[in-house]
Amino acid sequence: MHIIDRRLNPGGKSLENRQRFLRRAKALVQGAVKKTSQDRDIKDVLEGGEVSIPLDGMDEPRFRREGGTRDMVLPGNKKFIEGDILPRPGDGSGRKSGPGQGDSEDAFRFVLSKEEFVNLFLDDLELPDLAKRKFAEAESEGLVRAGYSTSGSPANISISRTVTRAMARRVALRRPRPEAIAELEARIAEETDEEKKAALVAELEALKAKAKRIPFIDPIDIRYRRFEAVPKPIAQAVMFCLMDVSGSMSEHMKDLAKRFYMLLYVFLTRRYRHVEIVFIRHTDRAEEVDEQTFFYGPASGGTLVSSALQCMHDIVRSRFRPSDWNIYAAQASDGDNATSDSENVARLLTDNILPVSQFFAYLEVGESGTYSFEMPDSALWSLYERLRANGQPLSMRKVRDRSEIFPVFHDLFQRRGTTQERAAS
Repeated sequence: MHIIDRRLNPGGKSLENRQRFLRRAKALVQGAVKKTSQDRDIKDVLEGGEVSIPLDGMDEPRFRREGGTRDMVLPGNKKFIEGDILPRPGDGSGRKSGPGQGDSEDAFRFVLSKEEFVNLFLDDLELPDLAKRKFAEAESEGLVRAGYSTSGSPANISISRTVTRAMARRVALRRPRPEAIAELEARIAEETDEEKKAALVAELEALKAKAKRIPFIDPIDIRYRRFEAVPKPIAQAVMFCLMDVSGSMSEHMKDLAKRFYMLLYVFLTRRYRHVEIVFIRHTDRAEEVDEQTFFYGPASGGTLVSSALQCMHDIVRSRFRPSDWNIYAAQASDGDNATSDSENVARLLTDNILPVSQFFAYLEVGESGTYSFEMPDSALWSLYERLRANGQPLSMRKVRDRSEIFPVFHDLFQRRGTTQERAAS
């Protein structure tokens, strides 16, 4: 089937150019949203707010007549006459005024609601395999059937229950049946004896009178379906953020990790009512900290990834039962790890972490301009690659620049069209 759009273009406009303009405007807004989110905390990324986009290039294209000589009268002009040169804004040299000098506007500012901000921030992406293991504690309310009542909305009338009660009432009061009245009328029509016929007529009148006194359906028969508000279970998720904070992790690498965590948090909050965040940082030992300490607190020491995985395992056992929580984990590291620690890392992931997790992502970060994907793989990357080759559900990517975070996240969480594609990912 082919659909042909035969709508007339708006006056002086091309529909194709208009759509191209709308796509360009949306791209500018999305870029402004991503830029605004860079200076926010992970949880604050969900808040709306003011964004600005440049005015340059925001004019909608229109068809104009070019060439020729045209005379135009512009009403209200008392300052210029034909032939005058109009001064440009600024210092007269064509340059725009500096900050605070003159009147100028080079950006369009507007406020996005929370929903608009998130939709633009997450456009085109989808978390894979969102299997809800179990509904957790009930906090929202839902309606369930709770029997019948004698009053209610007409839309909730139970016809079957109403008819059943009406029939029971008619039988109990011995309301004449229509068949009995029809049979009596037939006997009257066939009767020739006037005295018997008069008796039958009197009996017929008595039956009809009784039928009128006992209605087919009485208001006391009507029953309405009743509903009660009861707690309705909702799903909840916990997001573990694991990061190496040893001396080899620079502020640039931590900033890359923050962008990744921010995106994952936004995804989860769109699909779960409750999302808890657990920050675990580690050197040669791991600890649970708040977000400020996680990204900016000083730390020193070697690198043992198993300490962070063990800490996560302990927290899951004590606070987040896998039967009640959907568990997601994202690990950021520069790839360093003690060689003697590889066996512990593999054991913890295979036996304890991955079996209870919906998703586990590893992001290997590097310095911008110096980190090359052609360099030999790190010890941690090689270990995870081997685990994934053995069938473990791990997602892995390398990032060295802030601009690569969103494409990498898009690659990790893009929509899967078929079951085979999901299995291949």
